Amino acid sequence: MTDLPTFVLEREFKAPRELVWRAWTDPELLPRWYGPQVETVIHRHDLKPGGLWLTEMKWGENAKYDKVEFIEISPPEKLVWLHSPTDADWNISANPMMPDWPRVLHTTVTFEAHGEATKTRLTWVPHEASEAELAFFAGALSGMDKGWGTGMDLLADLLAELQR
Repeated sequence: MTDLPTFVLEREFKAPRELVWRAWTDPELLPRWYGPQVETVIHRHDLKPGGLWLTEMKWGENAKYDKVEFIEISPPEKLVWLHSPTDADWNISANPMMPDWPRVLHTTVTFEAHGEATKTRLTWVPHEASEAELAFFAGALSGMDKGWGTGMDLLADLLAELQR
């Protein structure tokens, strides 16, 4: 068995772990940083194992839909979910802009206290992916931190604002 391509993003925030956890789990705060440069609409957010987080990202006349199924919730230490692009009816589907993008990503986010700061670590691993999906994901690894990085910058700004 070969190792699966894995995206890892680590970031340290100048904020207590409970506040960083809240920014990642509060449906009122998520749209302020998740999905940079688009309007993020949270249609559902059931923070519990088996619960769903349904998100629509809108720009102009376009929209992209994502479904998250939470697997593990360990406040304020860890979130684990399966992340999928969907159609407008929340059925898992190919990403319309990248058809070979994995239909399901296993996502883990950890929150580790470092004094007054919090280190987060996000990992994305294709889940039950085809060879084409694995190859596409592996080829996209080097550019993934751009979108996530912009979101993390917005999150850092939000956390600073919440602490003022």
